Amino acid sequence: MKPFQTLFILVFGLFSFTVSAQYGGYNNGYGNGYGNGYGRGSGMGMDRSMMQGPQSSPSKPKEVPAEETAAKVVEQMKPELKLDELQAIAITNVLADSMREQGVLLKNESSSQDVKLEQLKALRESTNKKITAFLNPDQVDKYTAFMDNFKEINKKSKSKKKKDKDSKDTKEGEVKDTPDTKISE
Repeated sequence: MKPFQTLFILVFGLFSFTVSAQYGGYNNGYGNGYGNGYGRGSGMGMDRSMMQGPQSSPSKPKEVPAEETAAKVVEQMKPELKLDELQAIAITNVLADSMREQGVLLKNESSSQDVKLEQLKALRESTNKKITAFLNPDQVDKYTAFMDNFKEINKKSKSKKKKDKDSKDTKEGEVKDTPDTKISE
């Protein structure tokens, strides 16, 4: 019995060492075990970290941070309103806070649609008051015109995206009755 146990432990130890050497040792991946072709650095092969855990699904778009979106809006606003740097920073912060709060309001499932709309309207008014506090009277008029124009652009781009989506859906779901596709009865 003793020689059998010794042989078993020896074979198991040898097998473990071989597997460890092939797969790069303690990295839970291929590491440098296969040389440069399959290592983590070259990107040629897959390691185990690529195969585990929930990955971000391609169907869900990646959320853009509120600061980034606010900065883009203010960059568009700067030349039209002739904002100085201090105004731009302050307005960026106000817009970013507003966008974060808007996201929270929209994700709140306990509120009804009507309540959400009222909350969003109040948030929009509050945001506009905060922004106009940083502007001089001439800039306030320009800001109002800019926001009206901005809303129009957003409505057009959203309706265009919706039309594109609808046309794709009808193209995919549409089956034309041509002599080749008709089933004769």
